[in-house]
Amino acid sequence: MRAVVYRECGDSAVLHLEERPLVEPAAGEVRVRIHVSGVNPTDWKSRRGLGSSSLLAGSQVPNQDGAGVIDAVGAGVDPARIGERVWVWEAAWQRAEGTAQDCLCLPSRQAVALPASASFDLGASLGIPALTAHRCLTAHDAVPSRLSPGAMAGLAVLVTGGAGAVGHAAIQLARWAGATVAATVSGPAKGVLARAAGADLVVDYRTEDVASAVRDMCARGVDVVVEVAPNANAAVNARVVANDATVSFYAQDGPSDLCVPLRPHMSAGTRLQGVLVYTVSAAAKDDAVAAVAAAVADGAMPVGEAHGLPLHRFTLEQTDRAHDAVEAAATGKVLIDVAD
Repeated sequence: MRAVVYRECGDSAVLHLEERPLVEPAAGEVRVRIHVSGVNPTDWKSRRGLGSSSLLAGSQVPNQDGAGVIDAVGAGVDPARIGERVWVWEAAWQRAEGTAQDCLCLPSRQAVALPASASFDLGASLGIPALTAHRCLTAHDAVPSRLSPGAMAGLAVLVTGGAGAVGHAAIQLARWAGATVAATVSGPAKGVLARAAGADLVVDYRTEDVASAVRDMCARGVDVVVEVAPNANAAVNARVVANDATVSFYAQDGPSDLCVPLRPHMSAGTRLQGVLVYTVSAAAKDDAVAAVAAAVADGAMPVGEAHGLPLHRFTLEQTDRAHDAVEAAATGKVLIDVAD
């Protein structure tokens, strides 16, 4: 079978397509024949050896997310799962086997049933972005640990970077859960995408006063901020938070030190919540997986440009180019077609 492999950290030139033997699933595992692999920023960052990631001994197959069909199961796994369409999450986290290959063995719980109404493109677009978005939204005390329709009714959410993959998922999940959603974007084209995702209000932060627009939508302020740029948006967030709000930040923009206006957040009782999806507790991860699966079954998380998330396609042989596209901040979701 084919697999994209790297044995040293570096730029995308370290990625090589190789032939490898087909592996049988161990006890508690399933083998998934991958149809589509999804690429996230953490995939190229791991390949470069950045952050907390490191290259495991031997070789590494990149990419955390994907979708395909289970074609074999290990001991202890229901044989009825063979033939099941699934989406895969965190395949390469602390493991050497990511989704940039024809077949992948991984723990059964990390292969989640994908309904017939959902495409493999959708399945490969979930994983890291959707689970991150779910944790950001549920960090607020008034929100149940597992989202469902109506779980956020009466609450207001601000999603910064509404045209990004996490922002797109956060808009969709919050709207599915009944929240009112505002989103910020960096221009008109991205504004079209955020509206298509379902945002009630879209604000161009380069040309508009974000705080005034958000307060016009919800005078008391927002309950949850899903934050992609905590440093750049610190002053605005201090102006838009409601009492007991949560600012959930899942990315680092610029300096590693975050400077925030203290008095407004003290007065509002704001919680600043860091979110790194890989280190979220097992219980919170299970809640996120279950909620995302339910939202997908309800048809609440479509992808494609018409739904606010343009798709950029590459072949397995072009995995280096796919990584480069994500590193260059392509708007939308970068996918790799693995199966013919």
